Amino acid sequence: MIDLAPERIAALTGAEVAREGSRARPERATIDSRAIDAGDLFFGLPGARVDGGAFAAAALEGGAWGVVVRPEHAGELPGDGWVMASAEPLRSLQRLARAWRHQLGCPVVGITGSTAKTSVKDIVRALLPLRVHASPENFNTEIGLPLTILEAPPDAEVLVLEMAMRGMGQIAELCEIAEPDIAAITNVGPVHLELLGTLEAIAEAKAEVLRGLGPTGVAVVPADAEALEPHLHDRLQTLAFGPGGEVWADGVERREGGLCARISTPAGGAAFEFPFSESHNLTNALCAVAIGVALGAEVAEMARRAPGIEFSRLRGELVKLAGGIVIVNDCYNANPISMRAALEHLAGDAGGAAPEARRVAVLGEMKELGPDAAGYHRDAGSLARSLGIEPLIGVGALAREYAPDAWAPDAEAAVPLVEDALEPGDTVLVKGSRSVGLERLTDALIASRGAA
Repeated sequence: MIDLAPERIAALTGAEVAREGSRARPERATIDSRAIDAGDLFFGLPGARVDGGAFAAAALEGGAWGVVVRPEHAGELPGDGWVMASAEPLRSLQRLARAWRHQLGCPVVGITGSTAKTSVKDIVRALLPLRVHASPENFNTEIGLPLTILEAPPDAEVLVLEMAMRGMGQIAELCEIAEPDIAAITNVGPVHLELLGTLEAIAEAKAEVLRGLGPTGVAVVPADAEALEPHLHDRLQTLAFGPGGEVWADGVERREGGLCARISTPAGGAAFEFPFSESHNLTNALCAVAIGVALGAEVAEMARRAPGIEFSRLRGELVKLAGGIVIVNDCYNANPISMRAALEHLAGDAGGAAPEARRVAVLGEMKELGPDAAGYHRDAGSLARSLGIEPLIGVGALAREYAPDAWAPDAEAAVPLVEDALEPGDTVLVKGSRSVGLERLTDALIASRGAA
């Protein structure tokens, strides 16, 4: 529930009340009139092709508590909900989110980085002994982030928010809304080069989250991210994770279904048992532990909760098919950093694969890599070959640069190629940029082969 009086909501959003409604408080904010639940506050956002305000009537008929729309859509509307007119509904949404963040009064964690934002968020949510409200899926934009904040219940003890970056100024805009107390950068790599051009520019854009911190804020950063050094200074309180940092792991042991490590921090150390075996997820866990330390969580309590970590769908989830085939379903996104980590994990013990088992890779193209995109794909293909991964199946135009054994233009066309290539006992990595839609291939394999 957004526990603010209706008149207060109107004032905070900068909207004019065109019609009054119930004295109750709205349950949440939404921009999708098709997903309206009773008590929702609908924001009709103008889009490139359609103005969401045109669906105000449908929202009110669906039980919306009220609507915030541009003045031209605030005329005669059905129902008895609140109608508020705003020249900028998106700005109104963001202003209300910032006000609700202040009303909650709990710490806010902002997580950005070239990769692993969602994984770190998932680990933080599991480790913290607090009532955590976190971004669902990819609610990490100038629209998704304020919606996430406005879904936070009044008793939330910490907000954990992903912050996406597609250009200069975007993270700064998100920080104006969220005002993070802790800013975490998972890593800096060649992602969105098509938009920003250089790694230095990417680091500068990510570093906007550091400038969004208040005077008592804490920056959680990778110890080995040289590109961030120009953006760190003595006045900024930092907590570095990874080798050479204040939060690091040693004594790492891989066991069936996971790994164990002793994690040391400025607040003490403890032995952690993790339900994953990937090295890159251990790095993600160090970032999450550092966030916990910055929030004052006890290290021993975080260690106790570590076995309960669960990752969001399509991020390294294991799918077992008939015939002993295991799919490593990691198709939410891909870039050179995450592709290398996934291939190295596949070559190791991904999915508990036996050393003699075949490793198969279905690799979709990686988007937004700029003029060197073909080279990044060739490098990934060469790495796969050097690790003994074969066959290799490419999906999408740039995936030809992997020098695959078989190639398909899209996920649907790849299904029969993968079906023909699979053998009992295979471990199969499925990974590519989100727009390739490789989850459709995975779903087709589950449907045809049957889950074990």
